[in-house]
This record gives sequence, C-alpha cells and structure tokens, in this order.
Amino acid sequence: MATKREAYLCLSAILRAREPQLLSSERAQRMLDAGSFEEAAKLLTDCGYPDLSQSAVREIEEQLAEHRDAVLREMDALAPDKSIVSAFRVKYDYHNVKAILKGEAMGADAGRLLSGAGRVAPEKLWDAYREERYSELPAPMAKAMEEARTVLARTANPQQADLILDQACYEEMKAAAKEAGCPFLEGYVRLLIDSTNLKSAVRTIRMRKDAQFLRSVLLTGGSVDLDRFANAADGESLAALFQNGKLAQAAALGAEAASGGRMTAFEKACDNAVTAYLKDAKLISYGPEALIAYLAAVEGEVTAVRMILTGRLAGIAPETIRERLRDFYA
Repeated sequence: MATKREAYLCLSAILRAREPQLLSSERAQRMLDAGSFEEAAKLLTDCGYPDLSQSAVREIEEQLAEHRDAVLREMDALAPDKSIVSAFRVKYDYHNVKAILKGEAMGADAGRLLSGAGRVAPEKLWDAYREERYSELPAPMAKAMEEARTVLARTANPQQADLILDQACYEEMKAAAKEAGCPFLEGYVRLLIDSTNLKSAVRTIRMRKDAQFLRSVLLTGGSVDLDRFANAADGESLAALFQNGKLAQAAALGAEAASGGRMTAFEKACDNAVTAYLKDAKLISYGPEALIAYLAAVEGEVTAVRMILTGRLAGIAPETIRERLRDFYA
C-alpha cells in the first residue's frame, strides 16, 4: 500500500511540469516594460490566462477569480487529501462572511463581492445568514459568524468583528493542516499568523497604543507567545522576537517602520518571508508540499497580475507598481 507521500507522486509530477508556466519575475518585468496595457495583457496568455487586452477592471477581476477558482476545483478533484485544499478554501469563506456582515451594516448589497472559492457556496451562506440556519455551516464558522454579527450590532466596530472571524479562520486552517498530518502546511499557517501578528504589532506601536490594545488584536497559534508579543513595547523588541527564521529581515524592517519608517518595505518583506518558506518545497521531490506551494503560488500570481493589469490600466507608473510587487514563487 502506498504511503501518504507516495500518493502524491503523480500530482507532484503534474505540478512540477506546470511551475514554469507560473508568472515569474522576468515575465512580470516584461509586462511592466510593455508599451501599453494591451501589450502587457497579451503577455499574460503565456501563463494560461485568456486574452484580457480589451478588458475593463471588473472583467479583469472576474477572469482572475475564475482562474483561481478553477485551479482550486481541479486540485480538489486531484488531491489525495482534500483537507489540504480545504485549508486554502477557508479564507474565502471568511471573506464572504465579512462581506455579508459589512454589507448588512452599511445597507449595501454585498453579492458582487462574494467569492466562489470557499467551501460553502455563496448562495448557501447567504441563506444560512438571513434565516439564521447556522447549523448548516461548518461549526467553527457558524459560531464565529454568529458572534461577529452580535458584536458588530452591539458595538458598530468592524475591527472587533474582523478579529473574531480572522481568529476562527486561522483556527480552521490549522485544523485542516493537522487533519492532513502535514508539518509543512502547519508551518505555513503558523508563519501566516506570525506575519499577521508582526504587522499588527508594528501598526499598534505606530499608533502609540498600549500593550493591552496590542494583546486584543493578536491572533493565537503563531510561534511567538502572545505575552511576549504584547510586552514588546518598541520595534527593537519586536525585531528580537524574530531574529532567527524567515521573518528576521521583516522584523528588522518592522523596527524601522515602528519608529516612523515606511510600511511598504516592511509589509513586502513579511509577504516575501512566506514565499521564501514555500520555495523550500522545491527541494522535495514529491509529496503534499508540491500541492501546498502551487496553491499558494497561484494565489500570489493572481494578486500580482491584478496589481500589474489594473495599475497599467489606470496609468500608474511601472516603477510604482514594480516596487509593490512581492517575490514570485516561480
């Protein structure tokens, strides 16, 4: 009987063959250097996207979402362990919950903002929310949705509602990683939490908020104890928490940002640390790591393509777009 790792032999080979088609730094530079938006968009067809050269912003968004959703559907069908793909779908469920809650609070129709990439169909989520049929949803999400809805109604503070949903989202991602029995996925989720907490801490210091406030916005489940995080009263103390590991450079830049430096370089370094972690999967011949890295790479690619195409369409200088792009997996 094949081991869990051997079950990924075929899928790993498929994904390794696809990796060269992913958007690379070199392809992105060609898109930025293209003479027009139309030329930039046509270059993207080399990555398997349709021709978007005649598309407006909304059409670009729709096509990018469909590309990402198609990859998730395909990987869900091919993956030996569905819990790995579920770990990536979870965030879209919670995006939808946030959109529905905020839409109701603002009296706006959130339908256009809902994603089809989650585990729960948007229509089903809408119905469960309107009719309070929470039992039809995954239990952790149902509990978080109900709690966030109550908090938002009572306090009119979307930040508190978001924190409840974000914590539940990462808890579900961690649970999926544990179910998959995949240390690489567990490490990925833990790094996402660390990165999110580091960003929150730097913003808190910049706003001159106290340790109690910082403690209230931190997520559990990272590699750094929350009390140590909350007691880091300045950027230098934060940098010391991550002096080793993937976030070391980001934490050093965070120390500068906490003292009034630019947030752009710091936040970019946080995201690049996650990409550096994913690139370790390239050293593994076959296994779930190839699937995890590919799914994350497609998400990063969609974000980069959106930034380049909508930026070019809006007439933003290529240099400005370039400095905001994150590292590429390919």
